[in-house]
Amino acid sequence: MNLIFWLVSATMILVALLILLPPLWRKQADHVIVDDDLDQRNIKIARDRLAELKANLTAGGISQAQYDEQVAELELALSDDLELKALATPYPSQGRWLAYVLMVVIPILSATLYWALGDYQAINRVNDQNHAAQAGQDNSEMPSPEAINKMVAKLADKMKAEPNNLEGWVMLGRSYKALQRYQEATDAFAHAYQLSGDKPEVMLPYAEALAFANNNDWGGKPMGLVTKALSLEPGNLNGLWFAALANAQQGNKKSALGFLQKLETALPEGSPDKQQIHELIVNTESELGNAAPRTSPQPTVESGISVDVQVSLAAELQAQTAPDDIVFIYAQAHSGPKMPLAIIRKKVSELPLSVSLTDAQAMMPNMKLSNFKEVRLLARISTSGDAMPQTGDLIGVVEQANLSDHSAHKIVINERVK
Repeated sequence: MNLIFWLVSATMILVALLILLPPLWRKQADHVIVDDDLDQRNIKIARDRLAELKANLTAGGISQAQYDEQVAELELALSDDLELKALATPYPSQGRWLAYVLMVVIPILSATLYWALGDYQAINRVNDQNHAAQAGQDNSEMPSPEAINKMVAKLADKMKAEPNNLEGWVMLGRSYKALQRYQEATDAFAHAYQLSGDKPEVMLPYAEALAFANNNDWGGKPMGLVTKALSLEPGNLNGLWFAALANAQQGNKKSALGFLQKLETALPEGSPDKQQIHELIVNTESELGNAAPRTSPQPTVESGISVDVQVSLAAELQAQTAPDDIVFIYAQAHSGPKMPLAIIRKKVSELPLSVSLTDAQAMMPNMKLSNFKEVRLLARISTSGDAMPQTGDLIGVVEQANLSDHSAHKIVINERVK
């Protein structure tokens, strides 16, 4: 690209010189030729006129006095013509040296200024940036967990200095929720709710943070916030999903089904979320259709679906745990909501151990193992006993387990939650 730049620059200078130089050279040469021709012509005319006068004097056509007078006039006219030519000759070349100087100085001065102030490699950098943008951001490094925590801490400090910054409190709440620091997220959303009043965009994430902080319990205040948000925006997608979760958790399958149907209608055709909601609706309708009328609760009928899991703790981490630390062993949908489909609670002192996850350990009737073909298996040691992951917890994961595979899945707890 640099070679092309200099070739184009040189070509433009050459074209400019080809435009300027020929007229200068042509005018100088033409002027000399024209001046010489004019002098010779004037002298010839004067000679011819003098010959005519002599012939006329000899023939007696004019007197000697008349001859002398006309000869004098002829000499004076010729003298004037030659003098005017001599006076005019210097002018065409006067200042011509300046034109040649400018033709040399201007390109040199332009090149010097561009070298000092310009950037001939700018085109290369623009192209490099375009290529990088087209290549995507796959090679860009994600911030480390420590860097993310520092950014969130700075945002928290900023909110102390700007307590009335609604957008800042909402952003802080979302940041805490992403870091699974649900109690702090609840506090941030509570502050935002005080500033905003009844706005669904604040009420719904506040309700979600409250539920997560209370072991996924949507009863009480979370349910109240969701209900109020839907009264303001009946078609809010998050509100419909939260309402379905809350009603299903309380055993009100019919109401949960109604919210799921509204949610399915609002979702775009062909989206994965729409397909998943449709499967939940089909399962819920099947359960409602097969349920016999009853006036008292009946025992849950298991589907027979189970996942066998063997859990162990990496040797290098055993010294960092206590025998009474809680171990949560659970399954999540491989794609979709991260709410546990089945969960078992054990202690570190029981490791290594083997367990079976079934529909009987589901937290919600419509979110259980038998509704999915593939799941994600996790085992997490919580020193606080909190069911929600916290930074510093020890964890092991099997990213994909097919429910049709009846062999035992081995989980080794060998990492920390960041």
